[in-house]
Amino acid sequence: MDTTLGYLREILSNYSDDHSVGRQIYRKLSEGQFSSEGDFVRQLNQKEINFLNKILPNEINYAKEELDEKRAHELNEVFELLF
Repeated sequence: MDTTLGYLREILSNYSDDHSVGRQIYRKLSEGQFSSEGDFVRQLNQKEINFLNKILPNEINYAKEELDEKRAHELNEVFELLF
């Protein structure tokens, strides 16, 4: 799995209990064979995109606060593809 998608799957695991959309995206990511983050994003529906648009800014900021610039950069790549 692509490193970027690995980071995304990791943060989605935090949202899979309380959010059905988070669980849906996590499952799609875990079960799919995606060659890149662009390939993955193209498979998302509008509801899933809206969910990621909502959570990713907070997750990117958290990674920056933890001085994990690589994770912040990788998550930001996904965020930019959503637009």
